[in-house]
Amino acid sequence: MVARKFLVHHQDSNFDVDYDTEDGFEVFKFQLFSLTAVPPDEQKILGGDDDRVISDDSDLIAISDKLRLVSIKDENPQLGSEIVKSDEELARMLQAEEEALMFQQFAVSQDSRQFEQRIRPYVDQVLLYEDSRRQEAARKTVPVEKLEEKALVALAKEGNFKPSKSELDHAFLLQLLFWFKQTFKWVNSPPCESCGNETVNQGMGAPNSSETAYGASRVELYRCSSCSRITRFPRYNDPIKLLETKKGRCGEWANCFSLYCRSFGYETRLILDFTDHVWTECYSMVLGRWMHLDPCEGIYDTPLLYEKGWNKKLNYTIAISRDGVYDVTKRYTRKWHEVLSRRNLITESSLPNVLKNITRECRKNMKITISTLDERDQNEAKELEKNLHSQENDTISLPGRLSGDKEWRTLRSELGSTSLSSSSCPIRKITDDHVSKIYDAFSPFISRLVELSSKHKAIEALCFVRGVLVDLKKSSFKRRRVVIDSNEFFIRELLPSFEMMLDALSLKSNVEENGRKVEICLRDDPVRTSIALPVVFHALDDVVYNIKKCDEFIKSSVSWPLVKVNRICCGSVLASGEELPFGIATSAFDGTRLSKWEEPNGAKGCWLIYKAKDAEVYELCSYEFMSANDAPERDPRDWVIEGSDDGGGSWRILDEQTSQMFDNRFQRKAYKVKLQGFFTNVFRLRFLAVRDGQTNSRFQIGSIDLFASGNVKCLVQNPYCDFREADPTDYELLAMKTQVEPEQTKADMQAQSAELKARIDVMKRIMMVVLVLVVGMAVGFGVIGVGWM
Repeated sequence: MVARKFLVHHQDSNFDVDYDTEDGFEVFKFQLFSLTAVPPDEQKILGGDDDRVISDDSDLIAISDKLRLVSIKDENPQLGSEIVKSDEELARMLQAEEEALMFQQFAVSQDSRQFEQRIRPYVDQVLLYEDSRRQEAARKTVPVEKLEEKALVALAKEGNFKPSKSELDHAFLLQLLFWFKQTFKWVNSPPCESCGNETVNQGMGAPNSSETAYGASRVELYRCSSCSRITRFPRYNDPIKLLETKKGRCGEWANCFSLYCRSFGYETRLILDFTDHVWTECYSMVLGRWMHLDPCEGIYDTPLLYEKGWNKKLNYTIAISRDGVYDVTKRYTRKWHEVLSRRNLITESSLPNVLKNITRECRKNMKITISTLDERDQNEAKELEKNLHSQENDTISLPGRLSGDKEWRTLRSELGSTSLSSSSCPIRKITDDHVSKIYDAFSPFISRLVELSSKHKAIEALCFVRGVLVDLKKSSFKRRRVVIDSNEFFIRELLPSFEMMLDALSLKSNVEENGRKVEICLRDDPVRTSIALPVVFHALDDVVYNIKKCDEFIKSSVSWPLVKVNRICCGSVLASGEELPFGIATSAFDGTRLSKWEEPNGAKGCWLIYKAKDAEVYELCSYEFMSANDAPERDPRDWVIEGSDDGGGSWRILDEQTSQMFDNRFQRKAYKVKLQGFFTNVFRLRFLAVRDGQTNSRFQIGSIDLFASGNVKCLVQNPYCDFREADPTDYELLAMKTQVEPEQTKADMQAQSAELKARIDVMKRIMMVVLVLVVGMAVGFGVIGVGWM
């Protein structure tokens, strides 16, 4: 370990930063963020006499101990977040573009008919998406309420419980994409219709009348390897038939998914790539632009996927919709000069005229104001030009093609990495207060179970609770309700101690029919219940597991980790890397088994930094890790947990573990922190090795839970800080403590303050009256002088 101290000047302030060179430059940037509030991706660090830019560890080594930090936004606000290429590189590319255009004048035919012939069939195709009968058929096959719930939960996990219509529409579209990816099936070669075994391609056959009725102009024939029967694979073009078959290759996938998008009112384009691929674009009101959606891969808003991930040599990428045809190739490339050299079907000067003529035909009978469409077209053209020469983000790793069998993908040279990941993660805010509330709510419930029942009876009661919650989950998320017989042991003896859990789940209980029935239903926002239910299911399973492990189910045995309180929540997190979109760092704190944090390059070492919310500091007393759903070789083996009491300026080791093994998937392992008495507002988790780092490059963890002692302090006076004096293992004290809702705290405190002031005034008046009476009595008896002598 090599430690250095830097004096960093930012605006009018100086900051002392202790830097451990083993931590890496990204951690140093996060330390600066903690001190200055300038996010790492907006930092420009300058050092040396010549104010040269510091970009990595080697630069830090070569300079003195004085640095200057500026915010990119403050220094160059008009640049925004776009990173443009260097002048020299840009000049080379522009020169190559000029040469490609000049070559076109001599090598490309002036006849545009071949180009038009490629596009015209799709112009008619997209009009099928406007048919009300097809749209209605599509909507009937979609679990709309389920996808709406998932969309709302996804937004809630980002802290957005009250989304606008455009935000909800955007989130629903993504859930529609993920659902379609799971529903539609890719066909390499169809299984035998007779025995289900594998088949081998036998060439093409003529379509019959039932196949041509749904636009199948060609049929592939396959012979079964076992029974020799021929299986037909008609390539249907009518999306209404694809709603039934739910299978195909990229043409069928994009065709059917585009119908779904249009059926739910999204402005939709079918994207035709002349190098043999098809996908979808939809206009996002949230983004204010067209968004790339590839249903085959389940990937969205990643237009460089094909050039950078698949290594495609693009030439023409054409968007076709009901209102026109557009050349959007520039959205999908950062190598325009190379793409130009491969565009040999039509000259660049002729291409816009051909597309405008087709677009004019499409808009001829449209009711929408043409000027609105023209304005959108102009904005898109500006966007494409603006991004064309922006620098590629090297921190994003794009996957190769995942759809289709490996041999087919290899022949097309479309193999690559297997994941979409980022090595430069944004700081993410964690929305997990519901997880901590659920953990806390088990305390009074388990305490009551100990008083009333045996170990066996307690497990029975927990299983009954699980069944009730399962029934609630099966009901409509907007109208969750279940009615229970009040003679049940749970209702008679345990319901009062379960009220805290119902509150954590945004549920409530009502007695019905003269006390013979108890209704459990929604208390307020149904989304809060939706986001909490998966957490309580997995927590219940964990509680049952821990009770089964208890030798005796008595009061003294009910302690951590069976009962978990004072879980730290609602902080922000930064990680060394993450898998997109489902393996992001916040997934480790959502309390469920459905997700995980995955670091694609973390096997040799990775890190995660957790910053407490506001100005709160904690004494970490324990923590718990859970293994993820698969791949035991990625489990953490060695790690160090550190804390900082100055926002990340310096660090102290709180705990370290080596040679740890998770024997099962979703296994939880709990640890007591070795260093006690140190209060921190930032935690750093350094994972040094995984179970098998020789054959595997990845790290993953299912869940991370940090638990504080009963002492919580604040760096500054904070009325929202909960000063708990109870020990975290004392579940009875926690159960008795009143929980205060944060949004109510300030108003409650003001009301309490006014009430206290009024009471003091009344007491003052009473005391004055009493004092007058006493003095009067003393004077009357002539003893006042004695009292003061």
